[in-house]
This record gives sequence, structure tokens and C-alpha cells, in this order.
Amino acid sequence: MKVFIIGAGPGDPELITVKGARLIAECPIVLYTGSLVPAEVLRGASKDARVLDSSGMTLDQIVEILTEARDKDLNVARVHTGDPSIFGSTAEQMRRMNALGIEYEIIPGVSSFSGAAAALGRELTLPELSQTIIITRMEGRTPMPEKEKLAELAKHQATLVLFLSITLVKQLCAELTPIYGADCPVAIVHKATMPDQQILMGTLADIEEKWKASSIRAQAIIIVGRVLTAEDFADSRLYAADFFHKFRKRPRVSEAENV
Repeated sequence: MKVFIIGAGPGDPELITVKGARLIAECPIVLYTGSLVPAEVLRGASKDARVLDSSGMTLDQIVEILTEARDKDLNVARVHTGDPSIFGSTAEQMRRMNALGIEYEIIPGVSSFSGAAAALGRELTLPELSQTIIITRMEGRTPMPEKEKLAELAKHQATLVLFLSITLVKQLCAELTPIYGADCPVAIVHKATMPDQQILMGTLADIEEKWKASSIRAQAIIIVGRVLTAEDFADSRLYAADFFHKFRKRPRVSEAENV
């Protein structure tokens, strides 16, 4: 018996991995986060499978189902949104399974921040502009470690990706403006890759007003950084004609050319 912790992707049901889809089809128990995972992702489940929505469950109730499955030697597809390793609330489940001797395997998925970048049509790392992405969140009911306060992270002026922070846009702008500048681009992507996806583009100076005028209050990624609008960045060295490597070797110079 094994529990497969599956990343379902950001929303588009076609963005689940082939392996994830196969395991959903094969497992006799499918336990999914119904508040976030689209129903279309589960259409491949067997008609005989026991399909359960965990969105209203406590951790104890989830573990009870996993323990029962272990005792009956039944595999479980534990389906989470995005990628399970990023704000997935999977660590506490794995800790319980470790204590109970329940075997599990993580099946990675496309993160919602990747889906947001794709929706924006942007690369989040650009040569000589930003080569670092900081994935974080604003401090709310979940406290942040002291060294990970937003103002501390912002000192790097890297590309910032914020989860679980959409109701704190005013505070975000207040903390980041002195560091990134009021003209720094900001994107809010709601339900990235889904049919009702929404995108708000602005700057730290005006994104709050644009957000207030919208209906977006959940399921959104915020991205802050110059990469969002930059066009004058340097080309990557990877494809430069004078950049040689294992797969594109330096041409041999003939004796005639050396004369």
C-alpha cells in the first residue's frame, strides 16, 4: 500500500502530469482538495473508486482515512493543487504517515506561480536584471520567521512571488515601494490557467486601486519585479555564437587559417 501525494497543477486539467493522471485512474481511493482541485482532474478516476473531498476535513480525519486504507492494503491518490512542495500543507500529513509507517510518494505538479508566469507570457529570470526568484507570502494568521519578513526579503530586489497574500495588497505596496520604487511592475493573476482566469497589471503605485476595483479576493498569485515589463535585458549567453559547450563545440581552425 502507498499514498501518492499528487500535484494536480494550477487549474487547467491538462496540466497534471501523465504519472499523476495515471495514478488517479488506478487508485481505489482518491482523496482530493475539493476547494481548489477542479472536478475535471478527477474524471479519470475509476467508477469503482472511493472519491472523497478533504476540504472540510481536519488533519485527524484525513489521517484516519489513510490509516484505514493502509489496513486494507489499498493505494490512495492524495490530490493537491499546484505542486505539493510549495504551500501544500503536505508536510504535516507526511509526518503523521512517517509515525504510522504508511509509505508515500510525492508526484510533483506544475505550481500555480509557473501557471501565472505562463499566463503573463513572461520569463521570471532575465540576464543581468534578475536571476533570483523569492517565493514567499505576507504575514497573516500564519506568522513569518523574523528573518523572512517581507522588507528583509525585498532588500535583494529579486523577482518576488507571493502566495496567500491577496487580501494584503495595501500592506504589500507600503512595504515594497521604498525598496523597489513606486514604478515597479506588479501582476496579480487569479485562477491561473483556468477558464475564469483574471490578470491585473500595474505598479506598486496603482495596483492597490486596481485590485480594490476587482472581485479578486482569493486564489491569486502576486508577482513583483522589473522582469514583468523589461525589454532591454541582455540576451542569454546560452545561444550566443561565441559560447561553446558540450553540445556546441568550438570549430577547429585549419592550418591555412592559422597562417
